[in-house]
Amino acid sequence: MHPMDAENLSGLQVGGADTSDWAALTKIDSVAAAGDQGRRAGIRRWCEHSVVLMTQDASGPLGYSVLEYSFFEQGFVTMLMVAPSARRRGVGAHLLTATETACTTAKLFTSANVSNHPMQHLLQRAGRCPVGLLTASTSDRPGTHSPETHGASHTRTTRAASNAEANAGRSHAHSKGTSGPATHGPTLL
Repeated sequence: MHPMDAENLSGLQVGGADTSDWAALTKIDSVAAAGDQGRRAGIRRWCEHSVVLMTQDASGPLGYSVLEYSFFEQGFVTMLMVAPSARRRGVGAHLLTATETACTTAKLFTSANVSNHPMQHLLQRAGRCPVGLLTASTSDRPGTHSPETHGASHTRTTRAASNAEANAGRSHAHSKGTSGPATHGPTLL
């Protein structure tokens, strides 16, 4: 059994990917499939380090997530990718849930570009709230010359959070049953 194996969620197999899976994952990753050699190398490295959860059905891989412990020694979802043909079918939500289950630390973070509307929507539907904002210069992108909002963080929250707290603008992180003030920086799931 792979160290990151998770349960079967709604008929989709979710389990740890190994080195033999990396080539198949590059085919469903839209960036790697477009020829980005850095992404292809990253997928291979992640698989070699056993930090990839893969969702698949009888047709093969549908998506993957990368869970590392690189953000203040807490869990961090470095990547969550769903094959273009499998989007809007719940695969991302299953991966997010499986990744949270596999996480061995009290907190789990992720970060998503504000312009990444599908990921922002997935995090909102999963009950996650932004807890911070990152900014970066976009001068390395063609046609851009000014700083832009680059990422947002989300926090794991309980669904029982009161409307009064939300209306007061206070964001509280609830991480695996414990609560405390939200942190700033990448997303806490």
